[in-house]
Amino acid sequence: MNKVLIGGAWPYANGSLHIGHIAGLLPGDVLARYHRAIGDDVYFVSGSDCHGTPVAIRAKQENRSPREISDLYHEEFTECFRALGFSYEEYTKTSAEEHKSFIKEFHGKLYESEYVYEKEVPQAYCTCCDTFLADRFVLGKCPKCGEDTRGDQCDACGTVLEPENLLEPICAVCKNKISFKPSKHLYIAISKLEKELRALADENKGWRKNAVSFTNRYIEEGLRDRALTRDLGWGIDVPKEGYEEKSIYIWAENVLGYLSASKVAAERKGTSFAELWGKDAKHYYVHGKDNIPFHTIILPALLLANGDGWHLPDQIVSSEYLTLEGKKISTSKNYAIWIKDLIGKYEPDSIRYFFIANGPEKKDADFSWREYINSHNGELLGAYGNFVNRSLAFIGKYWDGVVPQGTLKPETEQKITALYGRVGKQIEDGAFKDALDEIFEFIRSANKFFDSEQPWITRTTDEAKCQDTLYQCVQIIANLSVLLAPFLPFSSEKVSKWLSIELNWAQKSVPAGFKLPEVEILFQRIDKKVIETESEKLKAIL
Repeated sequence: MNKVLIGGAWPYANGSLHIGHIAGLLPGDVLARYHRAIGDDVYFVSGSDCHGTPVAIRAKQENRSPREISDLYHEEFTECFRALGFSYEEYTKTSAEEHKSFIKEFHGKLYESEYVYEKEVPQAYCTCCDTFLADRFVLGKCPKCGEDTRGDQCDACGTVLEPENLLEPICAVCKNKISFKPSKHLYIAISKLEKELRALADENKGWRKNAVSFTNRYIEEGLRDRALTRDLGWGIDVPKEGYEEKSIYIWAENVLGYLSASKVAAERKGTSFAELWGKDAKHYYVHGKDNIPFHTIILPALLLANGDGWHLPDQIVSSEYLTLEGKKISTSKNYAIWIKDLIGKYEPDSIRYFFIANGPEKKDADFSWREYINSHNGELLGAYGNFVNRSLAFIGKYWDGVVPQGTLKPETEQKITALYGRVGKQIEDGAFKDALDEIFEFIRSANKFFDSEQPWITRTTDEAKCQDTLYQCVQIIANLSVLLAPFLPFSSEKVSKWLSIELNWAQKSVPAGFKLPEVEILFQRIDKKVIETESEKLKAIL
């Protein structure tokens, strides 16, 4: 049994989740469900990022405490992930005591290393908001290309920045001019780890191309040392004398949530946390494109500098960007589709299917209501749901729900066996869309088989052939439910209960004579009027 860690990015607990978040995080659940199905010891972990400036500012705007705000969104996130079938071993929050305790211990050891030093730096301060600002909350002009940018990185030219180098810096919240105050902080010398970080990027074959490209560019541009502490009130206390009024910078503690959360999960399971972070484990990290440097540079740098021999990232599953009806998603303008609104209206497997089959896996992707409805009605319902229901309903109507006699054709059995192998490898390689395409190609061939065999005719002209056709369809359905379980867990669970099979990753067989229960429609058709209704809502925002 292999130990597998799957870390999903931690969303900021200062606003609701939107479809862009889910498109980037869904692959983590596919990986987790697959690895459990093949018998691995899985630790799928994540949590809500509760500390730092974004949460503190949102709290101030709503006249509430940062804990109230972060707890509110944490509960909302938890419900959204639950409704979409995310099967976390541990979904926690950075404000949890287990996380804070782990981080203090980790940082205490980190500060003893040769890679941590003190430095006095100018820190952005907004007198209007009466708070120090994290780099990303400073806006201005890029000193290199002149485009509008944030204080940490220019999206236009990709240059890594320091807020004090911006031209015309202002506060991202109130848009007033900011000042800079000198402050002493702890820094990690990432620049000293260039050799190790370069080797990590060169040697790991499981990283997506965008992760390799971005990481190499950051290294070539020159790695910069990063502050470990900040003058922020809402965060984890710094475990060092003289830093009582400061907090650990969120980027230096949120990525370590993979460690703290998996430690909690291991303790609950009664398994070895040390083995999970040892050399023989396999680690996946699942996130969006903008989080690449945090997982390929920041996290490895922290793990290396700590010195305890932590397992470094094996596979980086980093998605590209998702747009909405051809336009950039904007939370500030409320131009988004919020998950809390989506889950109450549409089937979870329908949402999962669209964002895996049409998501930003290898290139930017767009969500449109027309494509979503057509995908659901034409593929999920029209191909898969149709094959399942037409086959089982036929048996229910003409054979009283009893699986007829038959023999699975050798060529069909061989196709199914090969499909398990190919789909499994594609999932492990992070090629989720290709895996789903393979399965649906098989579904389309199964529908053609049903049509060509014409059981509605052979029922009266050649009963033995009709029974054999339906028997084979049942075997195909049983195996489809297993193959699709990592992607579509809700419908697979329904089918597995109807056929009384387990969803472990192995070829299935349903015996002749098995009595089916009453079978319901697997997926409901979505009225095409929804396209216009939902599209008009978005147009009204712009």
